[in-house]
Amino acid sequence: MSHGDLSVVHGTGSARTRLALAAGLFVSLLAMILAAPNAAHAATGAAGAGGHITHPELDWMGSTIRAHEGSDTGTKTVTPAVTQTPGMDVSGYQGSVNWATAWANGGKFAYIKATESTTYTNPSFTQQYNGSYNVGMIRGSYHFATPDTSGGAAQADYFVAHGGGWSKDGKTLPGALDMEYNPYGATCYGLSASGMVSWIQAFSNEYHAKTTRYPTIYTSTSWWSQCTGNSAAFATNNPLWVARYSSSVGTLPAGWGFYTFWQWADSGTFPGDQDRFNGALDRVQALANG
Repeated sequence: MSHGDLSVVHGTGSARTRLALAAGLFVSLLAMILAAPNAAHAATGAAGAGGHITHPELDWMGSTIRAHEGSDTGTKTVTPAVTQTPGMDVSGYQGSVNWATAWANGGKFAYIKATESTTYTNPSFTQQYNGSYNVGMIRGSYHFATPDTSGGAAQADYFVAHGGGWSKDGKTLPGALDMEYNPYGATCYGLSASGMVSWIQAFSNEYHAKTTRYPTIYTSTSWWSQCTGNSAAFATNNPLWVARYSSSVGTLPAGWGFYTFWQWADSGTFPGDQDRFNGALDRVQALANG
């Protein structure tokens, strides 16, 4: 074969190489185009797995209640029918709390936000949880539920592992599950009523398995009716913490004949939200002791 023949072969090889490279590039670009919707879906899925929890410091117990249900405590006097024990609930939004002052003002119990979803822990939790205990309050912790980011059992496990446990020391209340309007989207987190009931049952059962106690359920009658179909499935085991910023609790969610806690205002004498236990202090102690 002559030198000229070799040149022809080399030229043909270069053309084939360029053609192969071009074909490879085309295939890669086509794959990227086809994958784009899937990538977007994956990104959405990642957000659904916890990525959309963008402002957990603003998600406290009742943070969505006033916006959706309003308040009339400014014009009425709260006059419960039986002895009530005053207390409060706080979150990372309050930062370091002056517990000595809260105790001096009559606060007897406190609930502290511990967790949200399976990605957030309250950075002020230790100061708030231990500080309330150290001044003499009966304390507990709560979990802000986001049923669209992970399962109920997974969130219960995360809660217990990050401050939501219980011990029979006479000063630790069972954990509370905060069920309220979704601060990030659809009111009921995209779940059907039966799906929401199943999610809450999974959380409640897992918490019980880990601690021997059933969690208190915090909610408003309006949200509960809308998102669980006003389920009566939890009244036997779970104490009720009802949210209503008014002079009375009004109608309770189905099944519960009485409330255990009532969050009656989102500001007042104590830091955070204003709460009442439906009974005297010895009844708070009894709940703590199981």
